[in-house]
Amino acid sequence: MNELKPLKVAIIGCGTISHIYMTNIKEKFAILDLVACADLIDDRAQKRADEFGLKKMTNAEILADKSIDLVINLTTPQSHFEVCKDILNAGKHCVVEKMMTVDYPEAEELCKLAEEKKLMFGSAPDTFLGGGWQSVRKYVDDGVVGKPISVNAVITCSYQPVTATFDIGADNFFFPLHPGGGLPYDLGGYYLHNMINLFGRVKRVSGFGGNIDPTRKYVNPHHPKYGEAYLVNTPTSLSGILEFESGVLGTFLVSSDSAVYDSFTVQGTEGNLKLFHPNFFSGSIVLQRPGAIADEEKQIGMLKETGYRPAPDSVELPILHGYCDNNRGLGVADMAYAIKNNRKPRVHHSLGLHAMEIIHGMLESAKTGVTYIMQSQVERPKMRRTGVEIGTAQENSLDD
Repeated sequence: MNELKPLKVAIIGCGTISHIYMTNIKEKFAILDLVACADLIDDRAQKRADEFGLKKMTNAEILADKSIDLVINLTTPQSHFEVCKDILNAGKHCVVEKMMTVDYPEAEELCKLAEEKKLMFGSAPDTFLGGGWQSVRKYVDDGVVGKPISVNAVITCSYQPVTATFDIGADNFFFPLHPGGGLPYDLGGYYLHNMINLFGRVKRVSGFGGNIDPTRKYVNPHHPKYGEAYLVNTPTSLSGILEFESGVLGTFLVSSDSAVYDSFTVQGTEGNLKLFHPNFFSGSIVLQRPGAIADEEKQIGMLKETGYRPAPDSVELPILHGYCDNNRGLGVADMAYAIKNNRKPRVHHSLGLHAMEIIHGMLESAKTGVTYIMQSQVERPKMRRTGVEIGTAQENSLDD
């Protein structure tokens, strides 16, 4: 009998996002054995330990425990660098929530440390491994839109210190308005990871914007600091242009200063793809292409009448891969199988580092007015094999 030997895993950081990670690791992934958790706030760690049958430990105890193979860092962005560095120095593999650190030089340092220690290090977001995005990847690679020409991403929302509890205590700490949590790093990371997954390495970028409104006020009369000034020390609105080595051109607009809107589209020589929000693992994939809906009479008639090809028809494409619901932790499971099979993990640190440098490059370009030449190297992650298995059988698509 070929019994699967799971890796022992611990989580540092027991805030809101830890619940879905713990649920999925416990219920979905046989390769992972979640045994412990830690948090600087003891009550939060105890709550998760009781809820999921874990051992509550301190950070130091987790790092010293030789039975623990891999640690997931779910702390706030400002703690990512220090905690990840401690994990790697303890000789343990590490996966960190988005993004790796609050700035690019820190991310570079962590990647170099992982390579020196010969440890696996990766970062969220891992939504690009979901069934929807893996299917988009296959459709693009198979030429459904012809030769890809461009990709366009827009994500805007309104993040303001408007609630009565804004930043009052750890449970109300609103990290998107703090260093490393600004929207370009937060939601922007989902778009960039998926762009790299689809089109590979970015060669150069130009950017505009940054922090357009750093000084704000607490505007809720029920807040204890009502009327006082508040410093937003992170980029909030950023627009950029990307040139991929493959020749694809991209646009990227992310802002937490304006009303809610999102869009992700791919244009090719033969058609377009209207895609879903990359914060999700799956969604609607709409192909716009002449002849997408077979109507030969209509097409021939329009060609005779105008001399042009008919306007694109729209059709929703089927999902070809598993893992379509909320699968936070999918990248951790993939890394565990990478360790088992001695292969490169799909959430390899080069992916997270490249996404960090894209944002860094846009911000540098915005300051200098000069196009930024990318330095980091990255390969497109290997696509998961197709096949929509049922339930926990989906995990076998990671065992490659």
